[in-house]
Amino acid sequence: MTERVDDVMRLCCELSANQQMKTAVKHSGKGAAAAGGLAFAGGLIGGPLGIAVGGAVGGLLGCWMTSGQFKPLPQVIMEMTSDQQQKLCADVMSILGSIQWTDVAQLMAVVMGNACLKQQVTAALLNYVQRELQAEIHYID
Repeated sequence: MTERVDDVMRLCCELSANQQMKTAVKHSGKGAAAAGGLAFAGGLIGGPLGIAVGGAVGGLLGCWMTSGQFKPLPQVIMEMTSDQQQKLCADVMSILGSIQWTDVAQLMAVVMGNACLKQQVTAALLNYVQRELQAEIHYID
């Protein structure tokens, strides 16, 4: 069973790497609140120029507050506990159904070769990360 979990985790890592997903592991709203709050305060104090200055200072503060909190999704997947990985595997296996594979390369070929299956597995991965890890997903341009 552990081999199956490892295969599914590698599949999830590959899917998220292909789509260049990152997660905001901790409240990325803090940065936005700092930027917006200081822009608002600047506007009250200095009018339009105060909004610009407050927004710039707030943006820098928000950047500093959230630095290091965005991680590539494959890294997050590999850092999950064994229980979390097994739960994610169960979610993905409910989609894979009765598909049989001999190694991870074959599993990836089957999933990557079927657009519908790929989309369903990706959706299950994103739902799990958002529901269980309470992380936000961001796509890198």
